[in-house]
Amino acid sequence: MSDTSAARPLPILSLLETRVLGVLVEKQRTVPDSYPLTLNAVLSGCNQKTSRNPVLEVSDAQAQTAIDSLKGYSLVDESSGGRASRYAHNMDRVLRIPSQSSILLTVLMLRGPQTAGELRIASERMHNFADISSVEGFLDELAERPAGALVIKLPRLPGARENRWAHLLSGGPAIDDVPAAAVSGTDASLGEVAALRANVSRLEAEVAELKAFVLRMASELGITP
Repeated sequence: MSDTSAARPLPILSLLETRVLGVLVEKQRTVPDSYPLTLNAVLSGCNQKTSRNPVLEVSDAQAQTAIDSLKGYSLVDESSGGRASRYAHNMDRVLRIPSQSSILLTVLMLRGPQTAGELRIASERMHNFADISSVEGFLDELAERPAGALVIKLPRLPGARENRWAHLLSGGPAIDDVPAAAVSGTDASLGEVAALRANVSRLEAEVAELKAFVLRMASELGITP
Protein backbone atom coordinates (compact mmCIF):
# COMPACT_ATOMS: atom_id res chain seq x y z
CA MET A 1 0.00 0.00 0.00
CA SER A 2 1.39 3.40 -0.94
CA ASP A 3 1.93 6.06 1.71
CA THR A 4 -0.37 8.95 0.86
CA SER A 5 0.01 10.83 4.14
CA ALA A 6 3.03 12.80 2.98
CA ALA A 7 1.04 14.12 0.00
CA ARG A 8 -1.38 15.95 2.28
CA PRO A 9 -0.83 19.65 2.92
CA LEU A 10 1.02 20.12 6.20
CA PRO A 11 -1.51 21.31 8.82
CA ILE A 12 -0.96 24.31 11.06
CA LEU A 13 -0.86 22.79 14.52
CA SER A 14 -1.97 24.51 17.71
CA LEU A 15 0.32 24.92 20.72
CA LEU A 16 -1.47 22.05 22.45
CA GLU A 17 -1.14 19.77 19.41
CA THR A 18 2.60 20.46 19.15
CA ARG A 19 2.95 19.79 22.89
CA VAL A 20 1.19 16.41 22.59
CA LEU A 21 3.20 15.45 19.51
CA GLY A 22 6.45 16.53 21.14
CA VAL A 23 5.68 14.52 24.28
CA LEU A 24 5.07 11.37 22.22
CA VAL A 25 8.37 11.73 20.36
CA GLU A 26 10.30 12.56 23.54
CA LYS A 27 8.90 9.72 25.65
CA GLN A 28 9.42 7.18 22.87
CA ARG A 29 13.15 7.75 23.31
CA THR A 30 13.46 8.55 27.02
CA VAL A 31 11.02 5.97 28.49
CA PRO A 32 10.70 3.32 25.76
CA ASP A 33 9.31 0.72 28.20
CA SER A 34 6.22 2.90 28.70
CA TYR A 35 5.70 3.65 25.01
CA PRO A 36 3.16 3.90 23.36
CA LEU A 37 1.66 6.23 25.96
CA THR A 38 -1.66 6.18 27.75
CA LEU A 39 -3.72 9.36 27.93
CA ASN A 40 -2.57 9.88 31.53
CA ALA A 41 1.07 9.61 30.46
CA VAL A 42 0.51 12.09 27.62
CA LEU A 43 -1.20 14.45 30.04
CA SER A 44 1.66 14.19 32.53
CA GLY A 45 4.18 14.99 29.80
CA CYS A 46 2.13 17.97 28.62
CA ASN A 47 1.89 19.44 32.13
CA GLN A 48 5.53 18.75 33.04
CA LYS A 49 7.10 21.73 34.79
CA THR A 50 10.69 21.09 33.66
CA SER A 51 12.04 21.22 30.09
CA ARG A 52 8.85 22.94 28.92
CA ASN A 53 8.30 26.44 27.55
CA PRO A 54 5.64 27.57 28.02
CA VAL A 55 4.47 25.54 31.03
CA LEU A 56 0.87 24.46 30.42
CA GLU A 57 -2.05 23.23 32.51
CA VAL A 58 -3.86 20.84 30.18
CA SER A 59 -7.03 18.94 31.11
CA ASP A 60 -7.85 15.34 30.17
CA ALA A 61 -10.46 16.56 27.69
CA GLN A 62 -8.06 19.02 26.04
CA ALA A 63 -5.34 16.38 25.69
CA GLN A 64 -7.81 13.89 24.20
CA THR A 65 -9.10 16.51 21.75
CA ALA A 66 -5.55 17.28 20.60
CA ILE A 67 -4.84 13.56 20.18
CA ASP A 68 -8.00 13.09 18.11
CA SER A 69 -7.02 16.02 15.91
CA LEU A 70 -3.50 14.64 15.39
CA LYS A 71 -5.01 11.25 14.53
CA GLY A 72 -6.96 13.00 11.78
CA TYR A 73 -3.65 14.21 10.31
CA SER A 74 -2.14 10.68 10.60
CA LEU A 75 0.46 12.12 12.99
CA VAL A 76 -0.75 9.87 15.83
CA ASP A 77 -1.93 6.24 15.93
CA GLU A 78 -4.13 4.67 18.61
CA SER A 79 -3.79 1.09 19.81
CA SER A 80 -5.29 -0.97 22.61
CA GLY A 81 -3.02 -1.96 25.45
CA GLY A 82 -4.47 -3.54 28.56
CA ARG A 83 -7.35 -1.49 29.93
CA ALA A 84 -6.39 1.79 28.28
CA SER A 85 -5.85 3.06 24.76
CA ARG A 86 -2.27 3.92 23.90
CA TYR A 87 -0.90 6.47 21.49
CA ALA A 88 2.18 6.60 19.26
CA HIS A 89 3.45 9.27 16.87
CA ASN A 90 4.04 9.04 13.12
CA MET A 91 5.95 12.30 12.77
CA ASP A 92 9.04 10.88 11.08
CA ARG A 93 6.99 9.01 8.49
CA VAL A 94 4.44 11.74 7.76
CA LEU A 95 7.03 14.51 7.45
CA ARG A 96 9.57 12.19 5.82
CA ILE A 97 12.47 13.38 7.93
CA PRO A 98 15.28 11.43 9.67
CA SER A 99 15.02 10.69 13.38
CA GLN A 100 17.72 13.28 14.21
CA SER A 101 15.62 16.02 12.60
CA SER A 102 12.55 14.76 14.41
CA ILE A 103 14.39 15.07 17.72
CA LEU A 104 15.44 18.66 17.02
CA LEU A 105 11.86 19.56 16.08
CA THR A 106 10.67 17.92 19.29
CA VAL A 107 12.98 20.04 21.46
CA LEU A 108 11.80 23.19 19.68
CA MET A 109 8.15 22.19 20.19
CA LEU A 110 8.66 21.46 23.88
CA ARG A 111 11.12 24.20 24.87
CA GLY A 112 10.59 27.02 22.39
CA PRO A 113 13.33 28.73 20.33
CA GLN A 114 16.86 27.45 20.99
CA THR A 115 20.35 27.98 19.64
CA ALA A 116 22.14 25.07 17.97
CA GLY A 117 24.28 24.69 21.08
CA GLU A 118 21.24 24.60 23.36
CA LEU A 119 19.56 22.09 21.07
CA ARG A 120 22.57 19.78 21.24
CA ILE A 121 22.51 19.79 25.04
CA ALA A 122 18.71 19.46 25.29
CA SER A 123 18.72 16.50 22.86
CA GLU A 124 21.29 14.42 24.75
CA ARG A 125 18.77 12.00 26.28
CA MET A 126 17.26 11.31 22.85
CA HIS A 127 20.33 11.48 20.59
CA ASN A 128 24.00 12.32 21.01
CA PHE A 129 24.91 14.77 18.25
CA ALA A 130 28.65 14.69 17.55
CA ASP A 131 29.02 18.49 17.59
CA ILE A 132 27.19 21.75 16.98
CA SER A 133 27.99 21.58 13.26
CA SER A 134 26.03 18.33 13.07
CA VAL A 135 23.02 20.01 14.68
CA GLU A 136 23.30 22.95 12.30
CA GLY A 137 23.45 20.56 9.33
CA PHE A 138 20.12 18.96 10.25
CA LEU A 139 18.59 22.39 10.97
CA ASP A 140 19.67 23.66 7.56
CA GLU A 141 18.05 20.62 5.94
CA LEU A 142 14.81 21.30 7.81
CA ALA A 143 14.92 24.96 6.79
CA GLU A 144 15.55 24.11 3.13
CA ARG A 145 13.15 21.14 2.93
CA PRO A 146 11.68 20.96 -0.62
CA ALA A 147 8.21 20.15 0.70
CA GLY A 148 8.28 23.25 2.93
CA ALA A 149 10.50 24.60 5.69
CA LEU A 150 9.92 23.15 9.16
CA VAL A 151 12.27 25.49 11.06
CA ILE A 152 13.43 29.08 10.73
CA LYS A 153 16.55 30.87 11.97
CA LEU A 154 15.51 33.88 14.06
CA PRO A 155 17.31 37.24 14.05
CA ARG A 156 20.14 37.29 16.57
CA LEU A 157 19.29 38.83 19.93
CA PRO A 158 21.31 41.87 21.01
CA GLY A 159 24.57 40.68 22.57
CA ALA A 160 23.94 37.04 21.64
CA ARG A 161 26.67 34.98 19.97
CA GLU A 162 24.33 32.52 18.24
CA ASN A 163 21.03 32.73 16.38
CA ARG A 164 18.09 30.86 17.81
CA TRP A 165 15.88 28.52 15.78
CA ALA A 166 12.11 28.06 15.94
CA HIS A 167 9.83 25.39 14.48
CA LEU A 168 7.18 26.25 11.88
CA LEU A 169 4.62 23.52 12.63
CA SER A 170 2.39 26.22 14.14
CA GLY A 171 3.12 28.76 11.41
CA GLY A 172 5.48 31.69 11.90
CA PRO A 173 7.14 32.28 15.29
CA ALA A 174 5.15 34.14 17.95
CA ILE A 175 5.89 37.80 18.57
CA ASP A 176 7.61 36.98 21.88
CA ASP A 177 10.11 34.84 19.96
CA VAL A 178 11.27 37.90 17.98
CA PRO A 179 14.03 40.10 19.45
CA ALA A 180 12.71 42.74 21.84
CA ALA A 181 14.20 45.54 19.72
CA ALA A 182 11.77 44.63 16.97
CA VAL A 183 8.75 45.31 19.21
CA SER A 184 10.18 47.95 21.54
CA GLY A 185 7.75 50.52 20.20
CA THR A 186 4.71 48.74 21.65
CA ASP A 187 2.97 50.01 24.77
CA ALA A 188 1.78 46.65 26.10
CA SER A 189 2.59 46.01 29.76
CA LEU A 190 3.88 42.69 31.03
CA GLY A 191 0.44 42.00 32.49
CA GLU A 192 -1.23 42.65 29.15
CA VAL A 193 1.23 40.39 27.37
CA ALA A 194 0.60 37.61 29.91
CA ALA A 195 -3.15 38.02 29.47
CA LEU A 196 -2.81 37.86 25.69
CA ARG A 197 -0.76 34.67 25.93
CA ALA A 198 -3.38 33.11 28.20
CA ASN A 199 -6.11 34.05 25.73
CA VAL A 200 -4.13 32.58 22.84
CA SER A 201 -3.67 29.29 24.73
CA ARG A 202 -7.41 29.18 25.52
CA LEU A 203 -8.35 29.90 21.92
CA GLU A 204 -5.94 27.27 20.61
CA ALA A 205 -7.54 24.69 22.90
CA GLU A 206 -11.00 25.68 21.65
CA VAL A 207 -9.86 25.44 18.03
CA ALA A 208 -8.43 21.98 18.71
CA GLU A 209 -11.79 20.90 20.16
CA LEU A 210 -13.60 22.24 17.08
CA LYS A 211 -11.17 20.44 14.78
CA ALA A 212 -11.80 17.15 16.55
CA PHE A 213 -15.58 17.68 16.39
CA VAL A 214 -15.44 18.36 12.64
CA LEU A 215 -13.28 15.28 12.09
CA ARG A 216 -15.71 13.10 14.06
CA MET A 217 -18.71 14.48 12.16
CA ALA A 218 -16.95 13.98 8.83
CA SER A 219 -16.12 10.39 9.78
CA GLU A 220 -19.71 9.66 10.76
CA LEU A 221 -20.99 11.14 7.48
CA GLY A 222 -18.37 9.35 5.41
CA ILE A 223 -16.83 12.61 4.25
CA THR A 224 -13.09 13.12 3.77
CA PRO A 225 -12.20 16.50 5.39
